[in-house]
Amino acid sequence: MNESTPGAIAVEALEDARSTRPLWWSYLLRDKKAVVGLFVFVILSLLAVSAAIVAPYDPNGMDFDMLEPPSLRHPLGTDDLGRDLLSRLIYGTQISLFVGISTVAIALVIGGFLGLAAGYYGGWLDNIIMRYIDLQWAFPNFIIAVYLVAVFGAGLWNVIIAVSLAFVDDFARIARGMVLTIKEEQYVAAARTNGASDFRIIWRHILPNASAPLIVQGTVSISYAILAEAGLSFLGLGVEVDTPTWGLILSEARSFISRAWWLGVFPGVAIMITVLSVNFLGDAMRDILDVREGKELSL
Repeated sequence: MNESTPGAIAVEALEDARSTRPLWWSYLLRDKKAVVGLFVFVILSLLAVSAAIVAPYDPNGMDFDMLEPPSLRHPLGTDDLGRDLLSRLIYGTQISLFVGISTVAIALVIGGFLGLAAGYYGGWLDNIIMRYIDLQWAFPNFIIAVYLVAVFGAGLWNVIIAVSLAFVDDFARIARGMVLTIKEEQYVAAARTNGASDFRIIWRHILPNASAPLIVQGTVSISYAILAEAGLSFLGLGVEVDTPTWGLILSEARSFISRAWWLGVFPGVAIMITVLSVNFLGDAMRDILDVREGKELSL
């Protein structure tokens, strides 16, 4: 008689995990839009990291060639102060990606914690947290961000905090919904019966199984955060005026759009390409992890 020992079972489970772990990567590479999105996002990240090397000019350096159309010297033209538009867009990539990723990371931690606490403990804690989330849900995220920036004041970190708090409700709702389902599973009941603490159950059993939809939501929310930052900068509520951002460049282009088309077109294209690349990645991850419908993935 061949009985499986606990050690053999553990080894078999480890081998299964190793064999299935790279599958998500192969699925991602089959999705053409995801590959394009990943490629563009990597290029943008490299531009952001190496902006000081790649940018041909100082983003705030002024020249006498004011409102010069695209040329060999200035591939994307110059603005009303003679500043090179290409250099300003490259440096603006730093702000957009940093705000997008930082915002989502903070919102995911805060919203995920609130959702986990509300879903796991329930009762009065769930009522208090979810009534706040419902109240926030009643207002558009961007309106909340505008209000918070008006309260906190302009500045990079104030923008990040404001947009993060505006996106907390999305992650809290997803986390709570997942916890309500997962905490009824048999393995959670078994862990509770064996005397596992609430922290251990949440950390070892619930959080890993609830992380997939949160990661997908986080990926998609990066594009929303980038748009929110651009919108705040466009309204004059973003980072410092001397910091080049895509939204600020668009805002400054309003007075010259009729005679300097490049000032409005190229920043808009940069925002569009970035948002589309992130959305392509988010859609691909949603299909791979299949978090919305719970069906088997078939490609």
